[in-house]
Amino acid sequence: MNEERIGRNYAEALLTLARKSGEQEEWGALIDAISVGMREDHTLRTFLESPKLSASRKIELLKKALGKKVPPLFLRFLETVIMKRRQMLIPEIASEYRSLIDESEDRVHVNVTVAREPAEPEKDALVKQLSRLFGKRVVPHISLNPAILGGVIVKVGDTVMDGSVRRRLASLRQRMLATVSR
Repeated sequence: MNEERIGRNYAEALLTLARKSGEQEEWGALIDAISVGMREDHTLRTFLESPKLSASRKIELLKKALGKKVPPLFLRFLETVIMKRRQMLIPEIASEYRSLIDESEDRVHVNVTVAREPAEPEKDALVKQLSRLFGKRVVPHISLNPAILGGVIVKVGDTVMDGSVRRRLASLRQRMLATVSR
């Protein structure tokens, strides 16, 4: 079984537990924080990877560190992940968990590239238009790139919709060159 599938199975279990407590978003933030910690903190990653420390010792230390800061059921989930020696899949579990939440909430994350920072009304109009286009609630992730000159570039998964002025000018240039060369 591949890591993505295993991560998805654990994420589904985590989501079931989170729904029982009614704290899906909070649990998502917790698993994301641990995932980010593993990516950015070499000490945490080494601690979790270390074959020298037994699973029970890792759990004991995690209980001391997280103790009253996380729900007991969430801590039990982490214990299970460690006991099954799947702690290195926590980043995958976090990613799959977010995907499951997005599916259940009928939302999609969209990367939007613009030439300049949009004002709130422009941003709201863009989100409304994209929500209508995708038929889901859109969560925009806006980045700036003055090189596109104007317009927007929207990316969802592998799909890219380039409505930039730069692309339009390049297209116009191609058509003009094609006409001249005939």
